[in-house]
Amino acid sequence: MNQQQFAVKFSHKGKSITVTNISHQTTAAALLAEVRTSFQVDDDVILRLIFKGKTIAQETLVGATDVADVDRNNHAAFPEGTKIPKSGAKVIVMGSAATGIQKLNSLRSDPLMRGFEDEKSSKNTANASSPLSTYWGPLHGNQNKQYKFCRFQECTDASFGTRPGSTTPHAWQARKLLERLATDPGIVSILKSRELLVGTLGEMDPIDDRLMQLKQQEGACLLGYNTNHGMRIDVKLRTEDLSGFRPYSELAATLIHEVSHNWVGDHNVLFWTNFGQMRLEYLWKHACLMHGGVFVNGKRTAALAEVTEMISPNNGNIMKGSNTLNNSQTMDNICQSVFKELAGEMAQHHLPFQLVAPAVLTFSKELMMETKDDANLDAGGQRLGTGSSSSQNDITAGTSARERAFAAAEKRARDSNDKSG
Repeated sequence: MNQQQFAVKFSHKGKSITVTNISHQTTAAALLAEVRTSFQVDDDVILRLIFKGKTIAQETLVGATDVADVDRNNHAAFPEGTKIPKSGAKVIVMGSAATGIQKLNSLRSDPLMRGFEDEKSSKNTANASSPLSTYWGPLHGNQNKQYKFCRFQECTDASFGTRPGSTTPHAWQARKLLERLATDPGIVSILKSRELLVGTLGEMDPIDDRLMQLKQQEGACLLGYNTNHGMRIDVKLRTEDLSGFRPYSELAATLIHEVSHNWVGDHNVLFWTNFGQMRLEYLWKHACLMHGGVFVNGKRTAALAEVTEMISPNNGNIMKGSNTLNNSQTMDNICQSVFKELAGEMAQHHLPFQLVAPAVLTFSKELMMETKDDANLDAGGQRLGTGSSSSQNDITAGTSARERAFAAAEKRARDSNDKSG
C-alpha cells in the first residue's frame, strides 16, 4: 500500500467494510459514493459519515438549492495534517430516511414550549423588570434605589427535609413575604438613613435551622443570621411545623436584629444600643404615617406591621394633625415598648437594658427634632409613595444624628469596659 494511502474501516448497522485506497486528497463525496456502493444503501437514505466524533461528510436532500449544501462534500474528507491511526481510520456510517427528514423539517415548533436559553432569558427579564410586592400600597411597592436588598431567595419544598403538609405555604408566598419585609416603610427608612446595601434577603432553610439549633447555647432559638456583615441575611419565616409563617412583627424585629450585625458581631452593649435605636426608628416611622392619616387598603401601616400596640397601647388615639404633646407621648410609648423588648433580649446575654437606655432616649429626642417638620405629621397628611420637599434635608440631618448617637454609644461601651477592667 502506498505511503500516502491508508485504510478506512466503515461500520454500518453492525457490518464493517475496509477500503484501502483512501488518501488525504479523497473528497467527502467520493467517500459517500464508496459507502453507498459497498453497503448497497437505498437511494432514499441520507448518509452521514463520522470520524472521531466529528461529521466529515453528509448528504443533503435532493433538490437543495443552497450552494453551501450542494458543494459541502467537495472538500477533502481527511485534510492534510489529520492524524490517521496506524491501523487505519474508523468511520461510523449513519443513515436517515429522506421522508423522515422532510417530515421533521416541516413541523412547526410548539409556541408554548421554551428552550433553555429562552427560559433563562425570560427569568432574567422578569427579575430585572418586575416590581416588588405592593403590600404597602402601589406607590410604595419599591425599595430605595440605592439602599436596599438586591436579591431575594425563598426555600423550595425540597429544602424542608420532610414532606410538606397541605397547610405548608408555597414558595411564592415566602417570596411575597420577603418582599413585604424589604418594602416595609420602617425597614426602608432604616436602610436609607444608614446607607445600607444588603446582597441577599433569604428565607432560612428549615434543615439548616435544625442543625444550627444543636449549637445554640442557653436555650436560645436561632431565628436568623447575617453572613459577612450584610452580604446575605436569612430570616426564619416558617413555624416549627411548617404549617404557616411566624407573626410579621416578629419577622420584622428579627430582620432589624440581623441588620444590626452589619456593624457589630457580638451581642455586646454597642450591638444592643444600635439595635434599640433602629427599633425605635422603625416604630417612629409607622407612628409618623399614623399621624399623617396614611391608609393602605383601609388600614394604617402600623396595623399592617402589627405594631399598633407598641406605638399606642390600649389602642389609644393618634389623630391626624396631632400636636407636639401627643407626639411626645407617642415617642414615650415607643421608648417604653423598645425598653421592654430590650430587657427580654438582653437578659439572655446577662446584660441589663439600663446600659443602653440613655443612648436610646437621646436618639429619640434627636429623631423627634429631625421629623418635627415631616409632612406626615402635618394636618394635611400624606399618602404613601408621595414626595416631600424636605426629604433630602431630613436624610442628611438624620445621618449626622445617628452618627452622633452611635459615637456616644461606643464611648459608653468603652467606659463600661474600663470600669469593669
